[in-house]
Amino acid sequence: MSLAQLFVNGVVYSCIIILASIGLSLVYSIGNFANFAHGDTMAVGAFGAIVAAPAIQSHAPGAAVAGFPLWFFGALAVGMLVAVVVVVATEYLVYRPLDADPIGLLITSIGVALAYRALLMMQFGSGQRTYPMSRGGRIEWIDEAFGVAVTVRDLVIVLTTILLVVSLHALLQYTTLGRKMRAMADNAELARVAGIRTREVVLAMWIIGGALAAAGGVFLGLDTLVTPRMGFELLLLIFAAVILGGIGSVYGAMLGGFAIGMAHELTPAIPYIGTEYNAAVAFVLLVVILLVRPSGILGGDVE
Repeated sequence: MSLAQLFVNGVVYSCIIILASIGLSLVYSIGNFANFAHGDTMAVGAFGAIVAAPAIQSHAPGAAVAGFPLWFFGALAVGMLVAVVVVVATEYLVYRPLDADPIGLLITSIGVALAYRALLMMQFGSGQRTYPMSRGGRIEWIDEAFGVAVTVRDLVIVLTTILLVVSLHALLQYTTLGRKMRAMADNAELARVAGIRTREVVLAMWIIGGALAAAGGVFLGLDTLVTPRMGFELLLLIFAAVILGGIGSVYGAMLGGFAIGMAHELTPAIPYIGTEYNAAVAFVLLVVILLVRPSGILGGDVE
């Protein structure tokens, strides 16, 4: 496989890691704990889209752009909504009543992750599923011009990720809610004293984080397969991306996600190292960068 093709694959994979990393970083910076249920939230969103797909497809069976069915975006929206409902319900029923310290919430989130996964397996089994659409071929003019295989699916993943990331940037920088989130990430107690309704900010954190995690899960299923363990198997890479970017920094999580995703997919370009060492190479990159910058690429808060 050519280096250009590996780079394209890395960009697509990085988009999935970026979406998941942003949500995890938000929960850490505002909620002040490492949410081990975040990976399984991705699977919840992916299965939400799987369930919704046939119903949405029946209302617009032939609508497509460049051969890509438009019903997929409806299924994506439903998957994001399902994940948001699940994480908000978990916040109200589990995390908030506990009123535990960060370690207690971390341990609780492991149990929540196991519960999410068990419920998915009870309902859908442990097998693999795909979205009801053809894989589609490569885009011919890109193949002819650059000699790399790029599908419409790849473009959908990349362009939608860019749209979501730009929308989040606008929310954080140019809205009142964004300023409140940044203030609470910087100093929660001071934000509370200043009159910010911190519970509303925490709710917004769960909504945004859950929606982006679900989008990452749907795109992971679109790129590969949908399984109950899909998010769990990606969780260590997501944590690596957040740590690499700088714990608590949303923009650092974006850069960390891109770096980890690219390292994961570019591994075959390294002589004598096979694809079975993808994750190991990504973690070696993490260690090397942390040796130079212990706080991560953009260690800091949500700004």
